[in-house]
Amino acid sequence: MTRREALRLAAAGPFVRLGLPRAPSPGAAGLDLDTLKRAPSRVVTAGGVAGTDHLRIERRWDGDLCRSRLVNTGREAARVNEVVLFDLAPGLAPETALYGEGFQMLSQTGGTLGRPLDLGDYTDAGHYKMPQPVGMRVVHGLLTLSPPRGGHRLLAFASCRRFDGQFRLGDGRLQAVVDAEGLALGPGEAWELEELTLLSGPEREPLLATLADRLAVNHPRLPSGAPPAGWCSWYCFGPRITAEQVLANLDVIAREVPGLKHVQIDDGYQPAMGDWLETGPAFGGDVGGVLRRIRERGFQPAIWVAPFIAEKGSRLFREHPDWFVKDADGDPLASDKVTFGGWRRGPWYALDGTHPLAQGHLEAVFRTMRERWGCTYFKLDANFWGAVHGGRFHDARATRIEAYRRGMAAVRRGAGNAFLLGCNHPMWASLGLVHGSRSSNDIKRTWARLAGTARQNLLRNWQNGRLWWNDPDAVVLMGELPENEFLFHATAVYATGGMLLSGDDLTAISPARLALLKKMHPPTGVPARFVDDSLRVGEVVLPDRKLFCLLNWSEAPSTLSFVLKGPHLLRELWTDAELGRQVGVVSRRLPGRSGQVIACLRTR
Repeated sequence: MTRREALRLAAAGPFVRLGLPRAPSPGAAGLDLDTLKRAPSRVVTAGGVAGTDHLRIERRWDGDLCRSRLVNTGREAARVNEVVLFDLAPGLAPETALYGEGFQMLSQTGGTLGRPLDLGDYTDAGHYKMPQPVGMRVVHGLLTLSPPRGGHRLLAFASCRRFDGQFRLGDGRLQAVVDAEGLALGPGEAWELEELTLLSGPEREPLLATLADRLAVNHPRLPSGAPPAGWCSWYCFGPRITAEQVLANLDVIAREVPGLKHVQIDDGYQPAMGDWLETGPAFGGDVGGVLRRIRERGFQPAIWVAPFIAEKGSRLFREHPDWFVKDADGDPLASDKVTFGGWRRGPWYALDGTHPLAQGHLEAVFRTMRERWGCTYFKLDANFWGAVHGGRFHDARATRIEAYRRGMAAVRRGAGNAFLLGCNHPMWASLGLVHGSRSSNDIKRTWARLAGTARQNLLRNWQNGRLWWNDPDAVVLMGELPENEFLFHATAVYATGGMLLSGDDLTAISPARLALLKKMHPPTGVPARFVDDSLRVGEVVLPDRKLFCLLNWSEAPSTLSFVLKGPHLLRELWTDAELGRQVGVVSRRLPGRSGQVIACLRTR
């Protein structure tokens, strides 16, 4: 170690220095700060070999926040696969309920320690083929544990600047791991790792609020005003959208629901994935003209873009293959070799966010769309591929988190003050980079999908208004489903307090369903806080009133209750039914698969 490095380490404060390798100990029963501080750590170098004494993990605690770094005190560079910050056996019961975030938006974990459950179909490990240790369940960024005897514990990485932070569960063990991706740590060099926190308390919501505050320190939330409301073309017209369909819906919006300001053209306008400034046959070669018509009517033009992907036949890929992430042979990496190949016109190739010319391209695309096309809202899809694993970047010292964040910085420079919605994005890596975050899978007009996306969205309610505006995906109120299921869907979307985009062909909507859509606008901006993980009774507190969002997830009728302190006048939002003056316990009988929103106005 050089003298300069030694002085820098000494000035950094009181670190706990851990010699390596070090065998894991069984650990104490339970999970608290003292247990975590005593837990051993280790470094795993290339080839799965435990690190030598020259690689030292240093941990510094500031209350319940741990800052760590890895130092190479040797004379040779070392390739590091991962840093296990903590490895312990907490001794928690198998019945302990858990929730874990995914690396990308579509992956969440629920269930219990004994029986973890995937909350979606498109998991990190299964669908996106992200490597994970055999026999271990891996979650990313956030893990909450709720033992059956009460109380909650929250483990989370409070930053995501360079490395993906993981929590691994299996065989009674809990590990906090930083993925170093096999990068080389030179002699005398040190890596600042991601911050980690452990919080505990009788209620989970305050713990999540504290975590949001910590995340905002490292990744300040982008200012964005009220949650956007608008219309999206995808769920009624798909990739075969035409100018006539957009403009016909614009007529209805202007006449009936003018508050849906953002009129979004989704996937289908481009001739090829990657050629975003060209127009295919859907718009007669002139998507800019349709966007101009939207702007001329006093609405905000919005557009779908997948900035990090291109198909093999695109002009972008043919002319600039060197701008893309490479495979081991130095050729552009086809995504189906390492992950999901893409949902349309794959396999996709991933633009390299560390390449200066690729960054310039991203900036130019979004500046053109913002300044020449007038787009004030961008739905950014397939962002996962900006942080794709298994490839090589132009900057060989960059992680995939850095590649993604650099690419997104270029997008932001080009987009200026436009609203950026992250979709199919790496969750923690997007902190501080997007104004809105899709919080569920795509919606479909089936009960299974309505219920599934509702649960995914509501479990992320704590993020809404704190990290970004949550996007529960489009609200769809047309189709063959029974009325009760549409009311469940409307209630669940309303309970998110997030963005509101209609996904229906409004030229064909019935008066009753149009009235329901109008009652959902404007979004409250305030997410419901639910009593427990059953997500049946949620409370929204607004300055002038309270709203209780009631959801019956079962097929049978059910009675749901909430408590009012002091007298209130009650009204059911969807039906406008006046429920009179009530105080104390209020009970409502709901049909199966149904939802209600009860507005409560304090009175004397």
